[in-house]
Amino acid sequence: MTATETLNDGLKRAYELVIGSDAIAAKVDAAIAQVAPQVRMPGFRPGKVPGNLIRKMHGPSLRREALQEAVNEAVNRLMADKGLRPAIQPQVDLDGGLNDGEDVKISVSLEVLPDVPDAEVEGIALERLTVEVSDAEVEASLKRLAEGQKSFEDAPAKHKAKEGDLVVMDYAGTADGVAFEGGTGEAMEIELGSGRLIPGFEDGLVGVKAGDSRTVKVTFPADYPAENLAGKDAQFAVTVTAVKLAKEAVVDESFATNLGLDSLDKLKEILKDQVESELNGLTRTYLKRKLLDHLAAAHSFDVPPSMVDAEFQQIWAQVEASASDEEKAGMEAERGDYGRIAERRVRLGLLLSDIGQKNGVQVTQGEMNRLVAQEAARYPGQEREVQKYFAENAIAAAQLRAPLFEEKVVDFLLGKASITDRQVSRSELEAAIESEDETPLSALPHGAPGHVHGPDCDHGHDHDHDHGAKPAKKAAPKKAVKAEAAEDAVTAEAVTGEAVAEEAPKPAKKPAARKAAAPKEEAAAEGEADAPKKAPARKKAAK
Repeated sequence: MTATETLNDGLKRAYELVIGSDAIAAKVDAAIAQVAPQVRMPGFRPGKVPGNLIRKMHGPSLRREALQEAVNEAVNRLMADKGLRPAIQPQVDLDGGLNDGEDVKISVSLEVLPDVPDAEVEGIALERLTVEVSDAEVEASLKRLAEGQKSFEDAPAKHKAKEGDLVVMDYAGTADGVAFEGGTGEAMEIELGSGRLIPGFEDGLVGVKAGDSRTVKVTFPADYPAENLAGKDAQFAVTVTAVKLAKEAVVDESFATNLGLDSLDKLKEILKDQVESELNGLTRTYLKRKLLDHLAAAHSFDVPPSMVDAEFQQIWAQVEASASDEEKAGMEAERGDYGRIAERRVRLGLLLSDIGQKNGVQVTQGEMNRLVAQEAARYPGQEREVQKYFAENAIAAAQLRAPLFEEKVVDFLLGKASITDRQVSRSELEAAIESEDETPLSALPHGAPGHVHGPDCDHGHDHDHDHGAKPAKKAAPKKAVKAEAAEDAVTAEAVTGEAVAEEAPKPAKKPAARKAAAPKEEAAAEGEADAPKKAPARKKAAK
């Protein structure tokens, strides 16, 4: 094999390889010798079929296999001889080699990972903002818990429903006079003012009494996923079977024992630990961002354009998916800002990967097993398939490993940093985080499978599904460059230092979407309890 470099521009490389016809012929001969004992042909004893007949019958397919093997070996040898570390799967094009006596020319083009400069890991100066857990914080948490434990009791017969009351109803919806799938239900319970229903629906229930029948007219949001309903006027024939009044839970010893605890003091102790854990999480968020800010400011090196583009495409797709039609119209001006965000994320990922590798930071097999088990638990009944998937897909395993590896590298750096503590209030800490959260790093696609189209399926509000960063709020482009460090500010490919040829295949399929159910049941299952808005708003990204 001969190799000639045809391009060396920044991180881009290109080579032309030539494999002689004799080398291909030798591989074909070896393949024929290998399959000969298994070939069966009338008139010949098993294993005694002449090689020329095998060549005549199977030569083309054997040559293709030999050619593929030769190309793989040539590319791998090129990578080893030149010390190349591909950022993505190299592009390989062939010319010739399919005919006897013909050399094969191979064009290989790729982007390589950069040489990351050594990072100074000792004594990075950082300020850590801490918050002391106050009695007021615990009492506020206790109050929120009590609000979630309130019960309802039947209202007087002539009581007119108002905000905070629970209405129990049967309903049947129509659009253009035609009933639609998922638009009918019975014994649905809705607390007025909860914001769970399609905009305007709850307002239409204010003033109803038990036994009332009422027609509630609404308009489905313009971005409603079901195209046959999006933007359409609809009406629901509602029969109110009951109106109930909220009965607030009394916070006393009985309240605690009903929760299975020994005493109210024990409940407060648990809540204090929870508040402390939450505040510690905020403290770490701020500290980690400052660390990544320092690393980003102190290190500048070229990053592979392909990795930046892949990261940008992922961010941009998520931002677009979470934006309303109105917001999308003005988003094009922000593409450059998101491009700089993607570049920063890739650079930080490569830097953290390099720091971790040079300092022996590792994710142990035990830790990896736990990660796989946690992921498998998300797919009940398919745990074995998920475990097999990660065992057989190195790229998917690397992507699963990456967040933990990143956290361990961050812990390593924080352990060597010079940290000064400053005590602040919760509001001050949240304001400090918010002040640097002016532009999103990620946003989540809106909606999920299994939605029904009853009155509580309001696709015009935000969802707080547990996916990490929430749909992000649009920010002024001039501030977008500051969107720098987030909890997920690096890519799996970068933080593990592994090249990724393409998007990794998905793990085992999720359980099939549920059949249409009562809207209340669907909403509860999918966490649709946010207040409705006229258009989907993009919240600021968790960093």
